[in-house]
Amino acid sequence: MFGDGHVDSSMRTDQGRVRDHNEDFVASHLPADPEEASQNGLLYILADGVGGSDAGEIASRFATERTIHHYLADGDTGEWGERLRQAMLTANTELRKMSSEQYEGLRMATTMVAAILHDDRATLANVGDSRGYHWQNGDIRQITKDQSLVARLLEEGAITEDEAANHPRKNVILHSLGSESAPQIDLYEVDLLPGEALVLCSDGLTRHVSDQEIANAAGEMSAEEATESLIRLANSRGGEDNISVTVLQIGEQSIVALPRRPAPKMVSEVDEVSASTGVRRSLWIYTAILCIVQVLLIVFIWNLVNS
Repeated sequence: MFGDGHVDSSMRTDQGRVRDHNEDFVASHLPADPEEASQNGLLYILADGVGGSDAGEIASRFATERTIHHYLADGDTGEWGERLRQAMLTANTELRKMSSEQYEGLRMATTMVAAILHDDRATLANVGDSRGYHWQNGDIRQITKDQSLVARLLEEGAITEDEAANHPRKNVILHSLGSESAPQIDLYEVDLLPGEALVLCSDGLTRHVSDQEIANAAGEMSAEEATESLIRLANSRGGEDNISVTVLQIGEQSIVALPRRPAPKMVSEVDEVSASTGVRRSLWIYTAILCIVQVLLIVFIWNLVNS
């Protein structure tokens, strides 16, 4: 597929050691050619069916597939983030309708974190507590903000970092697709340079693996080795939930290898060089003429004085 040479990607999901089935779902859509790449970018989605709902595995898969469908269908409308957000909102409406009409009102809900790679940037959309990270020069930074009760309490100063780590309600999320008519979907953007990476993951990973350990894997291993290693590490520490992780490592070439027009500043620099060269040439000519006039004037005055 187009783009494989520019992004080393790996997407994995695992049942874990405790749950009897997997409610997570991962998917992507890679463009077939440069024209589609320019229109849609590279799309990656990770969804975590909400624990305690009646059919989390159906919710995560359905919402992901419908989000991809609507995102691609609306290729000529809106900017990247808003287009993705609208696709997720439409998928949310359809999920709620399906639950009501086909599953007799079963509770279906899912978190979702999605990333579009385009124009050497990433646009992310998030609902719930699945996360998106940016790895750069050995450091990792959480891009998304958890929409969870514990995150809210921590932000408000009601609890400490230590209390948050073991809070009895740390699994309570505030927003998800399927649970409300218009969930809050947060948008983020980050510039991506060659050698950097994005990591998307469910809370089944972050409850067992630290940010620094995620950074080590994303920065020191291939994408495939990193996802494998991180899931293995989470399982070795209990694997209490389904575990999903996507690693996207940016190659040395542009994310979307399309013919690019020269940047305006480059054109300006060429113009400035040409202009500067012309000015210098004019100054040399002007200086030469002044010198000749000055010599003639000196000769004339000398002859006048000695006549």
